[in-house]
Amino acid sequence: VQLQASGGGLVQAGGSLRLSCAASGRTFSSYVLGWFRQAPGKEREFVARISSRTYSSYYADFVKGRFTISRDNAKNTVYLQMNRLTPEDTAVYYCAADGPPYATVVTEYDYWGRGTQVTVSS
Repeated sequence: VQLQASGGGLVQAGGSLRLSCAASGRTFSSYVLGWFRQAPGKEREFVARISSRTYSSYYADFVKGRFTISRDNAKNTVYLQMNRLTPEDTAVYYCAADGPPYATVVTEYDYWGRGTQVTVSS
């Protein structure tokens, strides 16, 4: 499985961005999909996850109410809608695939995209 994230960029605080992650592979619909981020000098951290069948989602506390994860299995794509961005959201955002149902840890996911930079100015 190959993942390619896109949609990052520079945005002012309070603004919005929508990240996309396109995947190859026939079994995309069966994967748990996640978004992580890594700020300079920090470890990669969990942002959001969406399940494969029920499309149930789970978020890190610091993005609840601001970010929304979704998926389109027909397009083999997972999205991350980010609203009310703050400078603290500045990071490289990564999509990940094929984790266990409740995966929130980096090592639980088997496939990773290359990341897309999100920069939020104050």
